[in-house]
Amino acid sequence: MFLDSERMKDDGRFDPGPMSSAWERLRQRLRSELGEDVFSSWFARMELERIEADVAIVSVPTRFLKSWIETHYVERVKMLVTSELGIEGGFAVEVRTVNREPARAASGPRTALASQAPAAGAPITPPPMAAMLSDHLGSPLDRRLSLSSFVVGRSNALAFAAADRIAALVGQPSPYNPLYVHAGVGLGKTHLVQAVAQEAIRLGKKVAYFTADKFMYGFVSALRAQTALTFKEQLRGIDLLVIDDAQFIQGRSVQQEFGHTINALIDAGKQVVVAADRMPGELESLDERVRSRLAGGLVVEIGPLDEELRLKILSARLATLSTVHPTFHVSPEVAAYVAHVIVTNGRDLDGAANRLLAHSTLSGAILTIETAEAAIRDLVRLREPRRVKIEDIQKLVAARYNVSRADILSERRTAAVVKPRQIAMYLSKSLTLRSLPEIGRRFGGRDHTTVLHAVRKIEKALTDDRVLTEEVELLKRMLMD
Repeated sequence: MFLDSERMKDDGRFDPGPMSSAWERLRQRLRSELGEDVFSSWFARMELERIEADVAIVSVPTRFLKSWIETHYVERVKMLVTSELGIEGGFAVEVRTVNREPARAASGPRTALASQAPAAGAPITPPPMAAMLSDHLGSPLDRRLSLSSFVVGRSNALAFAAADRIAALVGQPSPYNPLYVHAGVGLGKTHLVQAVAQEAIRLGKKVAYFTADKFMYGFVSALRAQTALTFKEQLRGIDLLVIDDAQFIQGRSVQQEFGHTINALIDAGKQVVVAADRMPGELESLDERVRSRLAGGLVVEIGPLDEELRLKILSARLATLSTVHPTFHVSPEVAAYVAHVIVTNGRDLDGAANRLLAHSTLSGAILTIETAEAAIRDLVRLREPRRVKIEDIQKLVAARYNVSRADILSERRTAAVVKPRQIAMYLSKSLTLRSLPEIGRRFGGRDHTTVLHAVRKIEKALTDDRVLTEEVELLKRMLMD
């Protein structure tokens, strides 16, 4: 159903009419809140197409803009649609075709709500699973966040193993109750607890998944509507309760209900999973009895991502994007560089993958380490340049070329050893203040003329060999960062 459907522009598109001033206010708020650069990049070409089934349908000219808005600005736009347009059903993003006809999803506007739609590259969920996800109680679940898509490394292996076991045991007695997962921002705790909820739903269990604010809103709304008893009964009738960002739960009455719910479920043999950004004892805002109950189960931490895990996560993100953008390709050298310099969290790795995609698809240029460095500059922490040691150079080069440091220092003259040895000598001359004789001594007591020969040979090779140039550039950046 179109709002004010008789108002159509000459090109056949919907004329917002009375909504135009509200739509313009929404655009101005986006511009003021996000800044002119962000607004011009992502929202300047976003237009209101129509209002259908209490959903604001907006359009953009490219799939990339659609994906970017859905991935990064869902909550902000949804809030503005509600406050400025008075539309409670949310909003959906469509892609305008050449003839200005929006590319409609076959499932209709409600299934295309941006707050529920997967980002570009997300695998399509089979219909039975999609139906079950819509039936659970509480906050929306992101269908991309499954156990199978969770990337496991040393820092999160214990948390994943516990989540995997609990997801299979929902409805049965569990020694890990409650499961309490704590981690810093962007390390995967939300992914893990949502994955538990979705696996339990797949197995036919009754699940309630709440963010802290959604739990508080639900309880307070039930009190105001005098339906608190129904709300409590719903919670106590489930098999699994998942609470995310528990550190934000505030208010005495809400905390009391939270504590009563946890106690009732655990005492009844029902599973509880809680995620927060700190240990239970450090949740100062929570009642001491609640903290004690949370600490009485299995408490696991997801630690910082090491470089190996960061590379695995980034590679998975890039592979997903390449399924939607077949021409998008990132070389292993560029991926290794990005994983090395992005040391913060998984969300920054997501941001890096999206920036690489933007630079590749919008400019059409091949991604090199130099262009990748420019693309992700804002995500890299500013640090003092390292003082590079010759020993560090030898270790890194040896690891990259699958030889040992002892091989580089030895008298062996096989090609597999000579090349990395000469590269290490070149880097030692380029990145340190050591003299040629000193470098020679650090490389097994070699003469300075040997070092000079190696440096000149690599310098000449760099002018002709693009692959070698990228390898050496990557090694330089890894040593300097």
